[in-house]
Amino acid sequence: MLKQCFFYILLLFVTISFGQNTISLKGKILDKKTAIPVESATIYLKTVKDSTVIDYTITDKNGNFLIEIKKIDKPVFFKVSFTSYSEYSEKLENLLESRDFGIIRLEEDINTLSEVVIKAEAPPITIKNDTLEFNASSFKVRPDANVEALLKQLPGVEIDEEGKITVNGKEVNNILVNGKPFFGKDGKIATQNLPADIIEKVQVTDTKTKEEELSGQDATSDEKTINLTIQEDKNKGVFGKANVGYGTDNRYESSLLFNYFKDTQKISILGSSNNINSIGFSMDEIFDNMGGGRNNSIWVNDNGSFGINGMQFGSNNGITKSNMIGVNFADEWVKKKVNPNGSYYYSNAETNNNNRTNRINLLPTGNTNTLAESKTKSISDGHNIAMDFEIKLDSTTTIYVSPSFSRNEIKNNNSGFDATFDETGASLNENTSDNKWSSESNTFKNNIYFYKELKKKGRGISASINNENNKYDSDLFTKTTTTFFQSGSSNDNRDQFRIDNSKKDSFRAEIGYSEPLRDSLIFNFEARYSYKKSNELRETYDFDTTLNSYSNFNDLLSNDIISTTSSVTPMVGISIRKKKIRGSISMGTEIINFNNQSTYLSNKTLVNKNYMYPKMNGYVSITLGKSKSIYSYYSYEVNLPSANQILPFENLANPLNTYIGNADLKPNENYSIYTNFNNYDYATRSGFYAYAGGDYNVNQIVASTTYDSDFKATTTYQNVDRAYNTYVGFSLNKSLKKEKRTFKYGFGMQLGYDYNQGLTNTELFESKGLSLNPRANLSWSIDELITISPSYKYTYITNDYTNYVIDNTKNFKHSAKLEITSYWPKKVVLGSDFGYNYNSNIADGFKKDFYLWNLSLGYNFFQDKLLAKVKIYDVLNQNISTTRTITPTAITDMENTVLQQYAMFSLTYKLEKFGGKKKNDGGVIIIN
Repeated sequence: MLKQCFFYILLLFVTISFGQNTISLKGKILDKKTAIPVESATIYLKTVKDSTVIDYTITDKNGNFLIEIKKIDKPVFFKVSFTSYSEYSEKLENLLESRDFGIIRLEEDINTLSEVVIKAEAPPITIKNDTLEFNASSFKVRPDANVEALLKQLPGVEIDEEGKITVNGKEVNNILVNGKPFFGKDGKIATQNLPADIIEKVQVTDTKTKEEELSGQDATSDEKTINLTIQEDKNKGVFGKANVGYGTDNRYESSLLFNYFKDTQKISILGSSNNINSIGFSMDEIFDNMGGGRNNSIWVNDNGSFGINGMQFGSNNGITKSNMIGVNFADEWVKKKVNPNGSYYYSNAETNNNNRTNRINLLPTGNTNTLAESKTKSISDGHNIAMDFEIKLDSTTTIYVSPSFSRNEIKNNNSGFDATFDETGASLNENTSDNKWSSESNTFKNNIYFYKELKKKGRGISASINNENNKYDSDLFTKTTTTFFQSGSSNDNRDQFRIDNSKKDSFRAEIGYSEPLRDSLIFNFEARYSYKKSNELRETYDFDTTLNSYSNFNDLLSNDIISTTSSVTPMVGISIRKKKIRGSISMGTEIINFNNQSTYLSNKTLVNKNYMYPKMNGYVSITLGKSKSIYSYYSYEVNLPSANQILPFENLANPLNTYIGNADLKPNENYSIYTNFNNYDYATRSGFYAYAGGDYNVNQIVASTTYDSDFKATTTYQNVDRAYNTYVGFSLNKSLKKEKRTFKYGFGMQLGYDYNQGLTNTELFESKGLSLNPRANLSWSIDELITISPSYKYTYITNDYTNYVIDNTKNFKHSAKLEITSYWPKKVVLGSDFGYNYNSNIADGFKKDFYLWNLSLGYNFFQDKLLAKVKIYDVLNQNISTTRTITPTAITDMENTVLQQYAMFSLTYKLEKFGGKKKNDGGVIIIN
């Protein structure tokens, strides 16, 4: 009782203290001549000393505003700004008590000077409808800073240690330049390469699909888009970077990024070549393209996989040598009625990896242990062309077309050995393999979307057609030797040539109609037809020693599978669009025709199914305050089994596992829900974000595996009644700024729980997994001098089993990191990244922990156009790649090849040349 009383007293004290330290500013904005309220005028406070934005708000439809902030005991400017009106400004010596500014009358700006335009101070923040706009010149950055440094100065914008950008707690998943993608929507090339001093505005909006954008619908996504607009006087010219470096162990890097801007036209070229596991375009000011540097978080071990614009390059593990060239083009044609955008990429990558694995196979009657080693070399070549055209037929009609084509060729050589033992150490089987595999794939996609706005506001019709056509061919030369020790079965020796050909075609057509019932309520109708067809043909030939060729057709390892799925889905829905609440709910029926056919050993097997299921999804977004909101999403959908899972024929391709389909499989029904609460306070620079969600599956499709005495498996598929996963988490951050010093801290945690069922040796088992992931980070910096950023992450995983030989498995990991960046003395840049990883229960023979320390020292010269650097990767020569993965059926410890210690010297050259308008020191813009 005493503890409860103490808690309530403490809570009351904190509440009173907060209330005493908080004041409110209110007033009303009117047009001076007409006395009409001015809606959406920007009200903001900034310090007199360094012009730091303290807080801001906008007026409501009645012209009223209210700002609640903590007391300020220093001079500030109180400003009111609105387009086409003269700015109102008042200097306040302090703000120590609440104040009512009463009625403030704005006067219309009638400045009509023809040759000389006096440019008034632009407000640092403006809100236009659903767009939050920052005036870039209002935020100070270093003269040579990139856009990422600018974003870090904007109130509400955070960039974490993994490079993820959030605005007011909501993740940014799309970055545009002048409204167009810049080498992909993820935007990292733009933020890390564009100079901050050419940016005029940073606009933040809700992320919309192209359909939502063209039809004027509200965004259903809870993510944000950033659009960077380039200053008009900088929108004619060229800029770019070139980097080249060479180091020990024959490590090298080189990259080029060149950009040409002329009004609406933009042409960009990039290229790279390196053997340090890098895409080559991170252009981090400290570590450039160094794999494992600042832009590669140590939470995940280095590997050879990287991506750009949704394309994946390299493989999942090993050391990759890569080459790439890309071109991006954007323009506006025919009086801005046609907006083309396109890109082309060519990539080449060679990856080498050695893998070592220790897997404990969890069985109801007793565990087995599999040890494996393999060596892989993979070479890939890829071409990717993507284009989109937005064509405005008239003011109410738009067509959007986005075709793309990709071609990829892969050659892979793999050799390996694995052996399985029982709990006493007795050998069950051994397998050696030597494979030479090559593949070629071609994919064509196209999306055509049509929208027509009708006379009544909010009324419109839409139509879309989507197709995807994929052709995949592969050849495999395989030699395997499999030995069985317990059952007396004969060994399985293979020397074969296998051909796989597959074609997958999909087509989808939709029509939609929207009808406004009220200003904020819209009725939606949609009908969708989709068709998918796949054809997979496998032919296997054994080696004929007499003819010295692969000429003996093996019908046991050959088959032909055809699968078609067609569905019709009519749906109706209601959308609500209010100032503080938006959302929609759609319901309908999905009618599915699912036909499958296999030809195996000259026998045809047919499995045809017809289904009818409900379909529903919806979301709601509620704005509780200027930066406080709730977002929730719900969906129900049905996932069909694959043709291989439902067709009951034997697949003998793997000598250690035979797969057989199950014609009685039911579709998996998935229920998904997600919700979050977001609150970011600009005045105190503190944010809080909480979220929860999960998936519940009915008739989950799982593998049912039985093992013989040699641990040779036979796998089929079954439905289990349920499986689910849930998660809940939160994060909070705080920023304290005093003059040039900034201190930030953040803390977050995620708790996850999952329940799974499975079948092993016909025994039903249950697995209940719990994961806990707390993390913390700090950052202390002095502007243009030094930044120190430590961070820590802890991962704990435990699994409880029912009907298993073991009851529980546990594992935890520690990951700590310290980043230091120094810009002192002038023209010198020093970077240090130090990380430590510890993995608790990894198997004997695998190293549990390692340190990764990277250093960089750079010097700017030649008017800061040249930057010379010396970089050392893995100073302590300890980097490794060891992971532990826990699933309901196995515990797997794995080690792969990673980059290790090397030193590199590099030079970076910056090119900037702009033309157009010129600006004098007095703030007067003169039109030439």
